Amino acid sequence: MAAIQDSQEASISPAISSEVLRHLLSPVERDLLKEYKQLSQNLNTLSGELAKLASVPTPEILDNLRILERKMAVVFTLLKASVYSIFLQQQIHDEEGGIILADGTE
Repeated sequence: MAAIQDSQEASISPAISSEVLRHLLSPVERDLLKEYKQLSQNLNTLSGELAKLASVPTPEILDNLRILERKMAVVFTLLKASVYSIFLQQQIHDEEGGIILADGTE
């Protein structure tokens, strides 16, 4: 009798079993399972990316990182210059008694 029940449970299609689970689980439990599923997918993606990185020769990775570091340094320098320019403009306008709006007009 137990063998018959096991074979019946094994023959339940995933759609039916997920429908049954939908009724058996609370909304919080279903949301938690969805989050675990998403986490599993993200970890699998990360694992694949790490495997790709591990297969690339180290000197090539270092060269790419050096290029990226140079680009980031340029972006950071430009950002600092922009922020300094905004502060300088604000200081000049404050000294003149004007008010600068977000779009740069008075």
